[in-house]
Amino acid sequence: MNTKPVFFIMGPQGSGKGTQAKILAEKLGLFHWDMGAVLREEHDFTLSDGSTVGGIIDKGIYLTDAQLIEVLKKRLGSIPPGQGIVFDGLPRRIGQADFILQYLGSLGFADFTTLVVDVSREESVKRLMLRAEKEKRVDDTPEAIALRLKQAEELTGPLIEFMKTRTRIVTVDGNPPISEVTREIDEALAKL
Repeated sequence: MNTKPVFFIMGPQGSGKGTQAKILAEKLGLFHWDMGAVLREEHDFTLSDGSTVGGIIDKGIYLTDAQLIEVLKKRLGSIPPGQGIVFDGLPRRIGQADFILQYLGSLGFADFTTLVVDVSREESVKRLMLRAEKEKRVDDTPEAIALRLKQAEELTGPLIEFMKTRTRIVTVDGNPPISEVTREIDEALAKL
């Protein structure tokens, strides 16, 4: 049994989940898995259906479960053995959650916590437009942002319900400044 913790950080784009995932991973000495960065690194990877990762994500569309699992199978071996993990941006759907929990279970992991960083749609859009100006990311057009937020809203409720059956759930308010959200996370995790 691997006693190292595994955290799944969830929330809409622009919720600050990436920032909080990095802070948490650093603080606890865990491996930080940034699904968005992995997908951008695999931009040119050709999937079994002939499409490329970049051809999908550049339109602001989520990969299907089968497509994402192909990328996971290619990359999961890069997680250092014996280290706990903070997953940022994974899972986004129940099929992905089921796959990753089974995979981690096969490695002996059993300590799972899902951390939901909750922000309003308006705050998400505001933060994403700011990020688009700063980082000039191809996938941060107003149309792609609207599409991703719509997809996330449709998928999040059922996914959180599923995660409640397999992991501990902690929800924090992602609207305040970063340091306040971090403090809220620390306090919530201390009560587990």
